[in-house]
Amino acid sequence: MEGESRTLEPGTEKQPASMGPLTAQQLAAIEDEEILNNMLDKAVDYEERKLIRAAMIELLKRKRERRDQERAARMEHLRQQGSGGKTAAGLKRDQKPANCPSATQYNAHQTAQAKTFSRPTSSLSPKTVGSPAQTHLSRVKVQRGSAAGGPNTKDVKQMLLDWCRAKTEPYEGVKIHNFSSSWADGLAFCALVHRFFPEGFEYGTLDPYDRRANFEKAFKTAERLADCTPLLDVDDLMQMREPDWKCVYTYIQEFYRCLVEKGLVKTKTKTP
Repeated sequence: MEGESRTLEPGTEKQPASMGPLTAQQLAAIEDEEILNNMLDKAVDYEERKLIRAAMIELLKRKRERRDQERAARMEHLRQQGSGGKTAAGLKRDQKPANCPSATQYNAHQTAQAKTFSRPTSSLSPKTVGSPAQTHLSRVKVQRGSAAGGPNTKDVKQMLLDWCRAKTEPYEGVKIHNFSSSWADGLAFCALVHRFFPEGFEYGTLDPYDRRANFEKAFKTAERLADCTPLLDVDDLMQMREPDWKCVYTYIQEFYRCLVEKGLVKTKTKTP
């Protein structure tokens, strides 16, 4: 009878909780974030949850330190390669990307997107954003010269920049100050997309020195999950140290518009 009382039910041998309370040493040996997340979801004891959270923080810290070491090694390798390959890229640094919108397309896109960020200061009836029937030229003078027409281009640009900064603030390695150099390594694009679609990829595995991979990850995920047209070309971005701010600005406007259409972002508009 004593032997039968020790018989385990199927699967119970995989549950560490049945063998006694968890210890910090046991948790420190776990290298999988998903396992710790699952344990945290199932834990009900306060002290146990506290231990699991501490273990998750330490795990992320160890992974970050390993990534930093790998990045340092790659940087040293790049320094040793010399500057021979930088000449060609330097010549193309100020060239406009092939897929960057023309001045006419850019101004028309700005006019249409400005309505998305309109504050409720106007008694005029707002038109539908992105409507083919919208007449861009008839709105330009009202936007620039009249407060009743809503924010002008400069206001919209700053509002969009502030929105990007707020959404990416929690992300490591991302500090947005403008629409050019702040997006050069691709992490800002990834952080913005990940904020709305965290299931798209794991942000913690990104490498700030692998610009191409970051650009591709962000644009493909945005296209797949947000139906955002990839207005930026990765090959063109790789030719420049800093992307053209108009191209980045236009792409972010398009991404914002897609989020609005999916109901993931609420706009401040006033209906009559």
